[in-house]
Amino acid sequence: MASSSSSSPPSPPPPGAASPAEEPRGGGRPPVPPYVKAAAGSLGGVMEACCLQPIDVVKTRLQLDRSGAYRGIAHCGATVARAEGVRALWKGLTPFATHLTLKYALRLGSNAVLQSAFKDPATGKVSAHGRLASGFGAGVIEALLIVTPFEVVKIRLQQQKGLSPDLLRYKGPIHCARTIVREEGLLGLWSGALPTVMRNGTNQAAMFSAKNTFDIVLWKKHEGDGKVLLPWQSMISGFLAGTAGPVCTGPFDVVKTRLMAQGRTGDMKYTGMVHAIRTIYTEEGLRALWKGLLPRLMRIPPGQAIMWAVADQVMGLYERSYLQPAHV
Repeated sequence: MASSSSSSPPSPPPPGAASPAEEPRGGGRPPVPPYVKAAAGSLGGVMEACCLQPIDVVKTRLQLDRSGAYRGIAHCGATVARAEGVRALWKGLTPFATHLTLKYALRLGSNAVLQSAFKDPATGKVSAHGRLASGFGAGVIEALLIVTPFEVVKIRLQQQKGLSPDLLRYKGPIHCARTIVREEGLLGLWSGALPTVMRNGTNQAAMFSAKNTFDIVLWKKHEGDGKVLLPWQSMISGFLAGTAGPVCTGPFDVVKTRLMAQGRTGDMKYTGMVHAIRTIYTEEGLRALWKGLLPRLMRIPPGQAIMWAVADQVMGLYERSYLQPAHV
């Protein structure tokens, strides 16, 4: 038997893997790094955008419909396709896909960083309150840096009706953004920022907490335990986690859409979030504050299912490659 002095030195750990001194207490594995979670989220966002853009277009048209031109989701979708062509159901796809890619990268990455800040130093675990705070913080960050300007451009493009590009005010996402900045100033790209912050913060606080809970309850999957869910399991957890937010944040989403659509020039019907809520309630009734809820429920839970199915597999691949204990 060779002596310990003649044995070869251990190989260095792979990039991103924690050293033994960094191993969390209690025998758990080190967490997946924020940059890996960010990459996983961005890939999931691309897939979600391509699949669900038509539902988002229908949701926006319903929320902007004050005259009752559309009799429901199916009628709205059919009307848009018949009057403007099937491609109109993918209006705003470029800013939507770009914003989802950046949004999910920022969401999962910032949530991972915030969770590290809220971890118990003794156990390495995140409490329920810490998970809620991390999710809300991630939602606020993504709303201010990514979501608001991209959704302003997307909504301006989606509200345009017609087939001829020459008759449309905005010729594309870049032209739309430039026009808004020229006519309304840079802050025009942040129209509706406050309701967007409230919507996204609440959404992500609920979503991250619910996803973790469903993973534990349904599949006995704890974060950092090395277990990788199958794609269909991730889809079920993601779908269920994505249902609560739209119901709770419906008024914020309607108000956000109205504020983003009206711009900051000319006669402004709504002067802010509270004024918009009061005006919509007075003129259109309480139910109007939840306009577009059904298409949101048709888009967000399936979107979360698609995103988490991709993201969990990417993070699982990293865990299997770098964070599993070495076999002797």
